[in-house]
Amino acid sequence: MAGLELRQLRKSYGKVEVIKGVDLTIEHGEFVVFVGPSGCGKSTLLRMIAGLEDITGGELVIGDKVVNAVEPRDRGIAMVFQSYALYPHMTVYDNVGFGLKLARTPKEVRDQKIREAARILQMEHLLDRKPSQLSGGQRQRVAIGRAIVRQPEVFLFDEPLSNLDAALRVDMRMEISKLHSELDATMIYVTHDQVEAMTLADKIVVLDGGVVQQVGSPIELYKHPANLFVAGFIGSPKMNFVEVNADKIVGETVHVSGPDVVGVPVALPAGKVHPGDKLTLGVRPHDLVVAPSGAIVGRVGLVERLGNETIVNLELPSGASWLAVLDGDQALKRGESLALDVDPAKALLFDANGLAVAAG
Repeated sequence: MAGLELRQLRKSYGKVEVIKGVDLTIEHGEFVVFVGPSGCGKSTLLRMIAGLEDITGGELVIGDKVVNAVEPRDRGIAMVFQSYALYPHMTVYDNVGFGLKLARTPKEVRDQKIREAARILQMEHLLDRKPSQLSGGQRQRVAIGRAIVRQPEVFLFDEPLSNLDAALRVDMRMEISKLHSELDATMIYVTHDQVEAMTLADKIVVLDGGVVQQVGSPIELYKHPANLFVAGFIGSPKMNFVEVNADKIVGETVHVSGPDVVGVPVALPAGKVHPGDKLTLGVRPHDLVVAPSGAIVGRVGLVERLGNETIVNLELPSGASWLAVLDGDQALKRGESLALDVDPAKALLFDANGLAVAAG
């Protein structure tokens, strides 16, 4: 297995630049997830690594070799696509081993690799079936098995679970996580689903407009987003935002107010902001709690009672809406007034440029 390094990697289509100088180091054995909205460049970046898109500028290093001009088949990578691309007339056994057959791998070696991949993916009982006899999750396992038998240095996954239903997606996430552990492989995974990113990744790369917004562990991005974009993209439900002004600073706490909130305390070292500064307050729905004298007051809209938690849509005075995820079953009624509060250590502030006001 090998690590990768992207050095000022760029991709343009004519005058349109879609990847804008990406610098990134991926260590051997890491599971790295590229995440971002549709059109952010994550799949293009993955295809550049695979050799399916030409590199306009910069360098791509796999192991210790610059591979910009190296053919895809010679890069030591294997790619699993969103579509399974299985041959319908072949059995699972033949689909998994087709690439090896084209490479003229001896039959005994081919059989050993196919059966080892089947063992890893727990699909030994499927080897004699045709794709039409498989579920969506089973077909995706076959596509992954086809990649495993090549024994690549790097695995690439391009939204491999998009065609599966919700329950199968959860199952396949666990399968891919176990696969990463068993193979000790370097894996790069593309998704627009930030829940997949949070549950699978050692390291998340958040992209927007062909630019890396932040790189870090899932919890680092969740607790310490670098800017408004990352804060709003990572986490489900998404973070609540409201424009505020800094009112006063008491010790290492700044109190902020706006049209919808009054005197919300935020823990922040002195000198980070000053009275009168225009800011954006960010609060995650799970960090809100019911408090009779809370600084965030609105009217209850839609209530989703899920048993273990209650999701409340709170209509603020300005007409904006916030979501609150409250513990337990809360018997709230539409239209009633509700006051909420937040732990000062869990509220976040962003400056006029959308950058996080660092707590440390």
